Formats: sequence, C-alpha cells, structure tokens
Amino acid sequence: MPIRTTTQQRGPGFATFLRVAIALQTTAILFQAVTAGLLLSSRHGEVLHSAGARGMYAATMLYVLAAVLLWRPGGGSARPILYATGFLVLASAQVILGVAHVPSVHVPLGVLMFGLSLLQLGVVTAGRRVRADAAV
Repeated sequence: MPIRTTTQQRGPGFATFLRVAIALQTTAILFQAVTAGLLLSSRHGEVLHSAGARGMYAATMLYVLAAVLLWRPGGGSARPILYATGFLVLASAQVILGVAHVPSVHVPLGVLMFGLSLLQLGVVTAGRRVRADAAV
C-alpha cells in the first residue's frame, strides 16, 4: 500500500486553499509596499495603507486557518502551521511598529515579510508541480 501525503488524504481542495491563502497574503503585502509609496506622495496614502494593513493581517490569519485545516484531520506535518504562525507573529510586530511610527524597522520587516511570503508561495507551488510530475 503506497504512503499517502496529507494533501492526498484530505484531497486537493485543502491544498488549493493553502495556496490561495499564501497567494492572497503575498498580494496583500505587495499592496502594502505600493501604498507605503503612496503614503509618502499622496494624502490618500495613509487611508489606503491602513486599510491594506487590516487586509494583510486578515490574509495572514486565513493562512493560519488553511494550514490548520490541511494538517489537523489528516495527521500530516505541522510545519505549515509553524510557518503560518511565524507570519502571524511578524504581521503583529509589523502592526505594532507601524502604529508606533518606527519606519527604520517597519520598512525592512515589510520587505522581509514579502520575500518570505513569496518564497513560501514558490515552495508550495513547486511542490504541487513535483507531485504532478511524479504521478505521470
């Protein structure tokens, strides 16, 4: 009997939900970078950046939810939950630093978060392609 991964046990829907959650988070962080630029050049930038912060935080919580739903019933690896929780901690620190107006840490942390989110999106997407190629 072949060993089945958590994705195969739960079906492709939960893995797709995880990929969508990570993609949404990455897009929200990119939106934050754009609105940070607008914050410097427009009077509407602060409103957009503030609204984007709420959206980014919600997307990060959705990522945690997707990771838990993929892991819990299937009994697979808890590693995606650790990554998602790490992003939630970084997002919380980002919000605190933004409210405290500490751009010297807020901006580099945002760049780090975007890079890590993009990297995670690439890993999850590449993993899907590797499994699809192995099935052929």
